[in-house]
Amino acid sequence: MKAIRRFTVRPVLPEPLRPLAELARNLRWSWHPRTRDLFAALDPELWESSGCDPVRLLGAVPPARLAEVARDDVYVRLLGEAVEDLRGYVTGDRWYQERDRDVEGQHRSSGAELPRAVAYFSPEFGITAALPQYSGGLGILAGDHLKAASDLGVPLIGVGLLYRHGYFRQSLSHDAWQQEHYPVLDPNELPVSLLRETDGSPALVSLALPGGRALRAHVWQAQVGRVPLLMLDSDVEENAPGERDVTDRLYGGGSEHRLLQEMLLGIGGVRAVRTYCRLTGHPEPEVFHTNEGHAGFLGLERIHELVARDADFEPALEAVRAGTVFTTHTPVPAGIDRFDRELVARHFGPDAELPRIDVGDILRLGMETYQGGEPNVFNMAVMGLRLGSRANGVSTLHGAVSREMFAGLWPGFDADEVPITSITNGVHAPTWVAPEVFRLGARQIGERRTEHALSVGGAPGGGDRWDAVADIQDGDIWELRRTLRAQLVHEVRRRLYESWRQRGAATAELGWIDEVLDPDTLTIGFARRVPSYKRLTLMLRDRDRLMELLRHPERPVQIVVAGKAHPADDGGKRLIQELVRFTDDPRVRRHIVFLPDYGMAMAQKLYPGCDVWLNNPLRPLEACGTSGMKAALNGALNLSVLDGWWDEWFEPDFGWAIPTADGAATDDDRRDELEAAALYDLLERRIAPRFYEQGPGGLPDRWIEMVRRTLTRLGPKVLAGRMVREYVEELYVPAARAHRALDVTTAGELAVWKARVRAAWPRVAVDHVEASATGAVAELGATLSVRVRVHLGELTPDDVEVQVLAGRVDPEDHIADAVPLPLKPAGGSDAAGRWVYEGPLALDRMGAFGYTVRILPSHRLLASGAELGLVAVPSEGTGEGAGVLMR
Repeated sequence: MKAIRRFTVRPVLPEPLRPLAELARNLRWSWHPRTRDLFAALDPELWESSGCDPVRLLGAVPPARLAEVARDDVYVRLLGEAVEDLRGYVTGDRWYQERDRDVEGQHRSSGAELPRAVAYFSPEFGITAALPQYSGGLGILAGDHLKAASDLGVPLIGVGLLYRHGYFRQSLSHDAWQQEHYPVLDPNELPVSLLRETDGSPALVSLALPGGRALRAHVWQAQVGRVPLLMLDSDVEENAPGERDVTDRLYGGGSEHRLLQEMLLGIGGVRAVRTYCRLTGHPEPEVFHTNEGHAGFLGLERIHELVARDADFEPALEAVRAGTVFTTHTPVPAGIDRFDRELVARHFGPDAELPRIDVGDILRLGMETYQGGEPNVFNMAVMGLRLGSRANGVSTLHGAVSREMFAGLWPGFDADEVPITSITNGVHAPTWVAPEVFRLGARQIGERRTEHALSVGGAPGGGDRWDAVADIQDGDIWELRRTLRAQLVHEVRRRLYESWRQRGAATAELGWIDEVLDPDTLTIGFARRVPSYKRLTLMLRDRDRLMELLRHPERPVQIVVAGKAHPADDGGKRLIQELVRFTDDPRVRRHIVFLPDYGMAMAQKLYPGCDVWLNNPLRPLEACGTSGMKAALNGALNLSVLDGWWDEWFEPDFGWAIPTADGAATDDDRRDELEAAALYDLLERRIAPRFYEQGPGGLPDRWIEMVRRTLTRLGPKVLAGRMVREYVEELYVPAARAHRALDVTTAGELAVWKARVRAAWPRVAVDHVEASATGAVAELGATLSVRVRVHLGELTPDDVEVQVLAGRVDPEDHIADAVPLPLKPAGGSDAAGRWVYEGPLALDRMGAFGYTVRILPSHRLLASGAELGLVAVPSEGTGEGAGVLMR
């Protein structure tokens, strides 16, 4: 019988235990060991069965047990210390405040002031399994970003949506087909609270929809350490049934459903931030960070705010762009949200949302109006790039891939000059490092120093904390690795048993599960989403060879695999089915397993328990891939294609690079065959022998040394603390500086200047180029005198920069790694309106050397010379040849 009404009954805690509620409502508990220990001590079995969720735990502990604990003086004292520690963490100065004081005392005149606040928008956030609002890497990265920002004291406000069904739970059918389940989430049972007006009523955000309808949302707040996370929820009584379902599922529904989700996230998210700041006194954000294109409409809302205060559209656009940062996470166009032009147009304008902005101006920001684009498609990433003054990819390689992918937005520029930089992702070590690893570090350097090294990492004076791992005895490291492996074996058997029961197996036929995996066997992990490019089944390419590896009499390997396919991706589901059917084979099922329902809770057992972390995507389709970072922080070695983060930080001390055939294979099938063979070779000839090779003391000395070097040298690089510091210093500070420089008046002047330059640019040209060199060969160290005559039309030298670009040239005369050098005007213009520019060019490199010249728009408020996408270069016959052979 079903209940006709559902509500939540909260526990009444004894007075001495009241602080537990404060600890439970701040998600810092999810990465703070001492706080977690306090909750676990209430009832260890309930703590595990509640999914390590303090809110659920407190609702389940019997009153008699609470009364008993309330009389425990030691527990109450530790509880008081934990609450004081949390309050000090939330209010005390951290890296950001210390840096701000340094800036204020020394460099305030340089314009390097830190932003008063930053708003960080993402469609998903992976904070903890107790708040299941994530599907994969994007959400986990966003959650780690918030946690690291909190540890560093960065005044961030997170903005997302609260999905009543979250992302799906995964199980398998009897024939190994993925099944999706969407449990209903009650916000009252989650570690969130409703944002309320001063009169106690729920704060409400509203969007206008076509046909006089409205989309309304409540705002739920999760406290992530120091960082508030605002999540909009459309399941409110004021909405019609269709609108109530807008935030039903993460990445669910058709095009219009997704569009409404993204309008609520972007437009509604800005309104939620304004409401939160009004109600709490939190500083208004100076920088808005769009984590992928889903939240791109936030820029339109901020433009609309300025237009509502009588600003014109173009100045408002310039003012908003100045303070906007856009991060792209996808290396493939198929990963970007794109909407039909007419669908977008229908949801904006006088009868819908943002009525003060012309619909044509909105469409212009997202249309693919470049060579190779589809003119009737509205592209959210394109809008994000056009609305952001600063953009980045999430690894060095991904930055290069992104510059190639979006080069059409900056015609005339080589891909390496497209203004998209890169900040390589990191992971929040306190979340992902196993308690056993933390305790070993604390035993070596102390608990506080270990906490600081894991959360801040890389700060001045922090290197010695990681170097201390070098002093840990080999036997301690190896015992740690075996302990973590044994814990994973226990977890795998438990989850595998549950999975087989769900698939219809009887208890009597599952005795073999007690023999699955061995805590002394080389263990390989592979867990991620299951799009085709991640190649879940590459390991199955030669099944006989894989069986030999799994069943080797002296050097066996065992493999743990997990991952979800998107509910609409039958191709991904078939890959899972193919793998599971292989793992079901009685000959190998004790050596290779697939675990359904991959999520944060599983990952926190899986990463530490694996000796090797496998990653074999099609290069270069992995934007970053952070799972290997989390494994490395627990002492696992990486085995990966040189893609994403591994491409820039791989060293033989940290693991192995799988050779790729991306430049040689004639088709995907042949490429898979070659790369699978390379994978098997590494496992057979290098990895397994090294794991089982024992030194004089009976330990695998060379393997342990690789673990030690992974922790000491790779560990500090992969931290989210390093990542967030780079965002602050390389993107947030410049964006805040630009935001302050561009008030509406100054933005209007910039907009007028841009319009004037665009109108005049067709008449800008390089007329003639000459240099002092007289032959095709010159001496190293010589200097050329370059002289250029240009037409500027209605522009003046104040509007442009004339550059000479020089570097090595290939056989087709393309300049590699070109270095631009500005030239200076030599006097005024002649009667024909031509200007002469000149300057020296040092010949500082051997071999084939070349140069060319160009003209770019120049203004002190431009984020880059490529911002307008305008460039003038020499045409044929404008001057001497540009090739010089150095000797």
